[in-house]
Amino acid sequence: MAGERKSWLRRRVETALVKGLTRAYSTVRVDPSKFLLQLRAAYRVPISGYHGVFSLDISELDIVSESIIRSGMKLAALEGAGFGLGGLLTIVPDLGILSAITMRTIQKLSLLYGFEFNTDDEIAELWIAAASAAGVDLSRELLEKEVVNKFVPKVIQRIAARASTEVVEKWAGRVIPLASSAIGAGLNYWFVRAWGERARAHFRARHLAMKQRVPQADSAVGTQPESTGQAKLPSGR
Repeated sequence: MAGERKSWLRRRVETALVKGLTRAYSTVRVDPSKFLLQLRAAYRVPISGYHGVFSLDISELDIVSESIIRSGMKLAALEGAGFGLGGLLTIVPDLGILSAITMRTIQKLSLLYGFEFNTDDEIAELWIAAASAAGVDLSRELLEKEVVNKFVPKVIQRIAARASTEVVEKWAGRVIPLASSAIGAGLNYWFVRAWGERARAHFRARHLAMKQRVPQADSAVGTQPESTGQAKLPSGR
């Protein structure tokens, strides 16, 4: 019986994650221009465009990334505490909102480390980072290369399959009525922290690799006023 319940829960979690991540892909998007203003005003990052982050010390970006992840964790915990009162009955809407919070956190980390998502290539890179955060190792065949509207759904399916296996043991605790609110908050907090840390490692490594390839003179351009406020970056592939 326990095995059947875990199998049922895993299928339910996988389905909910596919729906939530698909909705996040379609409707949830951090506005790069607004987030740039937030970086400058709230986090005091001295840049006029995202290319400017390559002229900063990596430790400055790491401090901001920790704050971004913590904010996502707190928001997810509050959401999980509310939906957790319903136990497994609310797992689908909970995971839908959690997917949106997680993807917005990953998008902010992408922008912070200098990678926008305006083109199909950049959108694909964003979902590659999401896959990395979920612990999914994408094969080269999948990357070589479909149009983004076919590529992303396949990535989402792999993320959902991997993540459902990872969290099913933890989410099973939500069947306990009196403890479900606290468990929901803790699970969501853990989920965003784990994915946020993995995504940060992915973008940080790409940032350092890009910084080695881009001449220092070009990196310094980001500290000067730019006509568009956003610089076009190579895909880093």
